[in-house]
Amino acid sequence: MKAFEATARIKAKPEAIWAVLTDGASYPDWDSGVVSVEGSIAEGQKIKLVSEVNPKRVFSLKVTSFDPAKSMTWTGGMPLRLFRGVRTFTLFPAAKGSTRFTMREEYTGPLMPLIGRSIPDLGPSFEQFANGLKRRVERGK
Repeated sequence: MKAFEATARIKAKPEAIWAVLTDGASYPDWDSGVVSVEGSIAEGQKIKLVSEVNPKRVFSLKVTSFDPAKSMTWTGGMPLRLFRGVRTFTLFPAAKGSTRFTMREEYTGPLMPLIGRSIPDLGPSFEQFANGLKRRVERGK
């Protein structure tokens, strides 16, 4: 298994953060690491994401869990679970009306040892996403 994670404490209630997280079309406005997100970010829906890390590749993902203002999971990968990526977004209410945001992605599957070598260090892009989300939510739309 290989994993990446980023966390940010955001001075806002989970509902305000959730509104930004589920507006995929606006991701490029606040995260320069995202080129585009197409589709509806909702339970059971499929979305297509293009990132700066690999702008020639479209990542086809499915929203596999969706608990408004609490958590959601995007899953993608190869058939038969030969290689799988699972990204989880979590919101935890914290003190003084703030929220702890966490984004974690885990890669697994029989082909992980082979494919995992080609996955770049996504730590900086995860931090960029968390910090961009924080700035966007705290400044408002």
